[in-house]
Amino acid sequence: MAKKYSQLKAALVLAKASLIATLRSPTSVVFALLFPIIFVTVFGAMVDNTAVKIKIAVSPRSDTSSPVYRAVKAVGIFSLAKEQDSLEQIAALKKGRIAGIIDIPAPVLSAPVPHYGVSLLSSGAVADKRPLIQAALQEVVAGINRQVLPDQPVAATLKVVTVPGRVYRQIDFILPGQLGFSLLMAGVFGSAFLLFNLRHTLVLKRIFVTPISRTALLAGEMLSRLLFQVICFIIITALGYYVFDFTLINGVVTFIEMLGLSVFGLIIFTGIGFMISGVIRNESSIAPVANTITVPQILLCGLFFPVENYPVWLRTFCDYLPLTFFVDGLRKIAFEGAHLWEVPVQLGGLAVWAVIVGVLSVKMFKWE
Repeated sequence: MAKKYSQLKAALVLAKASLIATLRSPTSVVFALLFPIIFVTVFGAMVDNTAVKIKIAVSPRSDTSSPVYRAVKAVGIFSLAKEQDSLEQIAALKKGRIAGIIDIPAPVLSAPVPHYGVSLLSSGAVADKRPLIQAALQEVVAGINRQVLPDQPVAATLKVVTVPGRVYRQIDFILPGQLGFSLLMAGVFGSAFLLFNLRHTLVLKRIFVTPISRTALLAGEMLSRLLFQVICFIIITALGYYVFDFTLINGVVTFIEMLGLSVFGLIIFTGIGFMISGVIRNESSIAPVANTITVPQILLCGLFFPVENYPVWLRTFCDYLPLTFFVDGLRKIAFEGAHLWEVPVQLGGLAVWAVIVGVLSVKMFKWE
């Protein structure tokens, strides 16, 4: 009696061979690992968790011995510009390099109390920052008034109450986006080129004469991609966590759940790569077609910046893209501490995309 052929064993063998080939491929390593590490490092190094910084200049004729000057220097959102000459300051203001020029004249020492003044020269080039500067200067003036006239009654007061909460760092936004970028690029480009080359070199034609099914073949390829992405996930997440304080609210459990969500993304993006390789007949056409699919998602799915300012119609379109479901789910799990079953919208959207792409990739697969 002939021994029954094991599709599972064949898929595992193919997964091992494909993983070795992927690890040896410079393109796969660059797109899936090196680029995300560069982006995480660059954006992580730019993080400033203290406050928004607004670059201003103090006019050279200002009285640096005035308490107003000391109060302005102590404002947390102000960063003093290096320009010292008046003409340089005016030129920088017109070009938007600085947000304003503050002039602090010497106090008028008249009875009964001295008079302190401060003036702001602003520009239309930085009109969006003017309200912040004005609010800070008003607080400076109020502080001087309280210092000079400490016991004077006030008509109104402001009470600020702060509730406990986790610090949301820029890396908490950037790193999930880079994990999505890694999965997208490795899945689409890696799978498309790999399967095309296997078909072009007649390797698939040789495999066709074996009892292995196309489903087992594609499952083996996806398994190898999953193992490769586990390696990338560990390296990228460890870099963000240990170097830039990326938030993993539940530690290892959060990481495992993020990895579980990536399985859906892997099926979708690897399946798209399989579909591209099935319809393209020329290797030079793979990159343009793949870029047509990946670039819009990179720009529209909030990998590098929020998309709240997009028009409603465009934001609605973005919400249904698979990369949006994936990255939003990662951010909710990592920072908000949500479990997989607590992100039903993202999980459901990815599941629908995975079923559609999975069926189409098997249907569109060609041996030769």
